Amino acid sequence: MNSEQLRREFQSKLDPTIDRLNQVLRGRRIGEIEQVMARIGRGGRVPHWFADLRNKHTLPNLDGKTIGSVIEMLLLGVLETFTFAPLKLRLRINPARGTDLPDLDLGVKSPSTNYCTSEPFLSAYERLMGSKHDAVILLTDYQEQKDNPPLKLQIIKWRYLKKSEIADEALCKIALRNREYLLRQNEVWAQKMFRFLAFINQSDWRAKQLLGIMEALTTPDRIPPLITRAAADFALRNKKLSVKGRTILPDSDLEALQQILKSHPLQLGVIDALDNWVHENLQEAGRMPGSDEWNILKEGPLNGKIGMSFALQWRFNFGRIFNGGQDSESCPIEEFK
Repeated sequence: MNSEQLRREFQSKLDPTIDRLNQVLRGRRIGEIEQVMARIGRGGRVPHWFADLRNKHTLPNLDGKTIGSVIEMLLLGVLETFTFAPLKLRLRINPARGTDLPDLDLGVKSPSTNYCTSEPFLSAYERLMGSKHDAVILLTDYQEQKDNPPLKLQIIKWRYLKKSEIADEALCKIALRNREYLLRQNEVWAQKMFRFLAFINQSDWRAKQLLGIMEALTTPDRIPPLITRAAADFALRNKKLSVKGRTILPDSDLEALQQILKSHPLQLGVIDALDNWVHENLQEAGRMPGSDEWNILKEGPLNGKIGMSFALQWRFNFGRIFNGGQDSESCPIEEFK
């Protein structure tokens, strides 16, 4: 089987695979995977935590990052000895940047109930395009169990996400709503929209207002009322900041929005405002999409399912796939300071 066929087989057996993984996490059927653990462990030995799991049916009180590695290794053992047992595979884990299970071209993400994980930041456009590979998301009860050692860990919910789904749901919806319209009007307008969405910092007041105004790009009559509403919010926010003795928002932020009203058509004013925000805040770092990225942005599904923000690393928020469509408040994507 090739990697795509293996992923399909894994998807078809996802529920029983996670059930077996939970059995292993309870110390059951663990002898079946011991040889696999020794093979993929350092120096041909089982990992240091394996003895506790085998003998005490618990894990040591490991940190969250180490728990992720434990889950990956145990999942690999279950895949070899249960899910793909008839195939007699010898699977690999890639601990470096890249695909966690390279033989399946599959990522493994194991957030706890704060719903968040972090990964290296490569391209801001991943926020809209998604990942280069599918991933299985395994939600653990680590947050609830870590303060009550010994650690009895379980997978409480799980989801399989296609690579394009590992993107920001809210930003993808805005991009998808405006994509065809902007491509018909002017391809450069569309590129500037995608650039703004890729690089937006939603803790920035002006950027957040522009994001709301973008909702009206195809219905320009709605743009002036949105700017009026933004002006009211600007005054209220500055009043509150002043009372608290904090730095108020600069007048230039509101002026940048009001400048939109002087443009004909109004949509051009919005696009220019997006462009100006990127230039002012990112300078040369806010690059336009490359040719490969642009082809995906033009033709891709834009069907993100999660929340994403970035600083030095991506921060993924899986709250909305496990929590009724809402991001977790304990792991905010970007909020006003």
